[in-house]
Amino acid sequence: MFLDNIKAKAKQNLKTIVLPEGDDERTKKAVEVIEREGFAKVIVLNDKIVAEDENLKEYAHQLYEMRKNKGLTEDQAYDLIKNPLYFGTMMVKLGKADGMVAGACHSSADVLRPPLQILKTAPGCNLVSSFFVMHVPNSTLGHNGTFGFADCALNINPTAEELAEIAISSAASFECLVGAEPRVAMLSYSTMGSGKGDMAAKVTEATKLAKSKAPQLALDGELQLDAAIIEEVGKLKAPDSPVAGKANVLVFPDLNAANIGYKLVQRLAKAEAYGPISQGIAKPVNDLSRGCSSDDIVGVVALTALQATIN
Repeated sequence: MFLDNIKAKAKQNLKTIVLPEGDDERTKKAVEVIEREGFAKVIVLNDKIVAEDENLKEYAHQLYEMRKNKGLTEDQAYDLIKNPLYFGTMMVKLGKADGMVAGACHSSADVLRPPLQILKTAPGCNLVSSFFVMHVPNSTLGHNGTFGFADCALNINPTAEELAEIAISSAASFECLVGAEPRVAMLSYSTMGSGKGDMAAKVTEATKLAKSKAPQLALDGELQLDAAIIEEVGKLKAPDSPVAGKANVLVFPDLNAANIGYKLVQRLAKAEAYGPISQGIAKPVNDLSRGCSSDDIVGVVALTALQATIN
């Protein structure tokens, strides 16, 4: 149901998504589904298509101009742009496409390097992070069983400043993808000072920074998980919090907690997990797991197309 809603929204404003892994069989199957369902336009790339493209030299020149102050030579730019990941990213940069999805047969580092070099971070954002949409069946918690989890894939041990950035980006992602008002909980082993230690203090500081940067957000912390999502516990542990007991965006204190947390919910609660969705890049580029299925690619393309409507 969640993905059906995403596809329906994407159909209202069709976007073009580049798939630079066109030789992969999962990509080919995904393209058939996307074209049949009509929620996005796709441009499929592989080495041969890129090598024969009439824009190759122009894109190489554009890349050289962007990176020459970093020491990139024209010959190096030409070699790089023949890589479909770089070519696809340049298409997004120049407005020939609205987003890109890759990672079925490339590492996260390989997928994200071209966007970070070419697209840079979004205005007002200093950090690229990741976000999962988790839908728990038969649950009334969060937003009708739907949550945002961050950062489950990229930032290993974020500072307080970085946690604040993650929280603000995640609120925007949740509002865009789920279509509901975000209520952000900054998670910890402590609730409002009940526990001591550097890790809890980091979350407390991150909460203060996020509130100062985005005072309009419903955001609070530090909160234990049960105080964040269970109404009775929230009222008991944090009675004055506008978020406690009804959070739908959960910001974890580090990658250990976040990655373990989303996989626990996915496996034990049989939740649908959509992601990781990249946030903080100037244009939407999303990284697939190398163990992904064709259905996973379809889902991430739909999410990327919807992300592109607000970029």
